[in-house]
Amino acid sequence: MWTTKGLTRGILTTPYPRSRPAEPGARPARPVATPTSEAGPAAVGVCPTGALEARGDQVAVDLGRCIDCQRCRRGDAKMEWADTGQAALHLSPADLPGRAFRHSLHVRVVDAGDGGETLRELKQLTSPYYAVHRLGIFFTPTPRDADVLLVVGPVTQGTRQALLDTYEAMPEPKWVMAVGSTAVTGVPFGPSFTTAAGLGDVLPVDVVVPGNPPPPLAILDGLLSLMGRMSAEELLS
Repeated sequence: MWTTKGLTRGILTTPYPRSRPAEPGARPARPVATPTSEAGPAAVGVCPTGALEARGDQVAVDLGRCIDCQRCRRGDAKMEWADTGQAALHLSPADLPGRAFRHSLHVRVVDAGDGGETLRELKQLTSPYYAVHRLGIFFTPTPRDADVLLVVGPVTQGTRQALLDTYEAMPEPKWVMAVGSTAVTGVPFGPSFTTAAGLGDVLPVDVVVPGNPPPPLAILDGLLSLMGRMSAEELLS
């Protein structure tokens, strides 16, 4: 029965990045900047992590501090969450590795104090639905084979030295990716006496993927951006 059903339905791997997924929940919306007149004077106060800030006639959003508590207005659903333009980063998009890693990328994942939610989303990438191997992305258990250090969690004191040792063991050129709001800014745990204010306090970060947690396709977008492959928006234009 199950064999027949599988042959009838065919392969159900997501078509992303060739096209956008249509399944419910695959493209969660993120907060968007809102005119103060629409958001109301108390809008900034609803955010528990300070991700909302009144700037003139707008309520601006710092996505790196967003923990997806759903208390504010949501915007359009899309998967292009990765960014290289934050002030804490030392690279511009033009500095990313590009074609040198276009066909193959090996990733070493380090849990630096993640609460578990981001790791669960990350593990989905190896499932048949996402099948990142089809895109030339492979997870490796050893840093000596890794091109990218992908970090989740705010970097606790107990994981800091192990993280630095992993980074030092990687060959050049090497790239660092912070996935999840805790890794980007440390919220809601840091900065504190036990955690850093995100990965940028410890290592130079090349690509960030905010969200708490970011969905698998948003993480995939970050990896594809690091590979220098066309973004989904470019592919669909």
